[in-house]
Amino acid sequence: MSTPAMKWIDLRSDTVTQPVPAMRAAMLDAPVGDDVYGEDPTVNALQDRMARELNFDAALFVPTGTQSNLLALMSHCERGDEYIVGADAHTYRFEGGGAAVLGSIQPQPIVQDADGTLPLDKVEAAIKPVDPHFARSKLLALENTWHGRALPFAYLEQAHDLAKRRGLGLHLDGARLYNAATAYGRPARDITQYFDSVSVCLSKGLGAPVGSVLLGSAALIDKARRWRKVTGGGWRQAGMLAAAAMYALDHHVGRLAEDHARAQHLADGLRSVPDINVTGCHTNMVFVDVPAPRLKALDQHLRSVGVRVSIGYLPHVRLVTHLHVSDDDIERTIAAFRSFTG
Repeated sequence: MSTPAMKWIDLRSDTVTQPVPAMRAAMLDAPVGDDVYGEDPTVNALQDRMARELNFDAALFVPTGTQSNLLALMSHCERGDEYIVGADAHTYRFEGGGAAVLGSIQPQPIVQDADGTLPLDKVEAAIKPVDPHFARSKLLALENTWHGRALPFAYLEQAHDLAKRRGLGLHLDGARLYNAATAYGRPARDITQYFDSVSVCLSKGLGAPVGSVLLGSAALIDKARRWRKVTGGGWRQAGMLAAAAMYALDHHVGRLAEDHARAQHLADGLRSVPDINVTGCHTNMVFVDVPAPRLKALDQHLRSVGVRVSIGYLPHVRLVTHLHVSDDDIERTIAAFRSFTG
């Protein structure tokens, strides 16, 4: 008699989500066309909807968040320009240096404060004079959420005012924009009102299988559409993926509060575990420190009981809740940590 397969609890990231059955049905029924020709009705409906809801002129559906951010940077900046960005921001550290490699855009990193903000006095000091010796400062890029943290809401307006006063564009890597909106208890457009362009990922906590949307002015999106083609992102009958994104917007935004609540419950439960130091709980992410010599043993133990978490060489461990993580999964994860004796 075979043993039932173990149900894995995957807390590595909210990118591991898979389409739910109703989302798959929506994908199957989606009308499609050639999006390179602008003829996919479902893609067009998604773009129109997000532009309307987030108060932008236009939007562009693209395969990945990395590409969406890259297109924004290349549309705001020319060769030899510079963008100011957090030293621990995703666009700077985790997107392959695409702005420099493909756009000839120089990053000017600023060390972020603990809440993810870039100190605005340091941002202003980093803006280059108009002089042929220097790269031209063109853009300030923020990230919200950052390591799960929703930036202080008042900071968004302050950053906007600085950017406008100094003639910079303002881009938001809003991969988890709706998590930030949930944390604020505000509609997402209250965040996006301060930015010239915003990138929103639909394949993280919202649970779509593929895709991000870049939003901006009509002129910026026209440039981004060309750069999407140049970078290999022109796609054809993408309506099935757009249908999944539409389903996610309809059904998975409101439930993000459940992920945040489960993350908080997980953090509370782990605080009583010896040798586990909970260093933070922000939106759907829990961060813990584990003594470095015990990391490998912890990883092996957790996997042996069906729990996957992101464990590398640093003592910092991130656990991310999402739509496939239930209340029972949280209890099982807490119990798995408590039973660790490695």
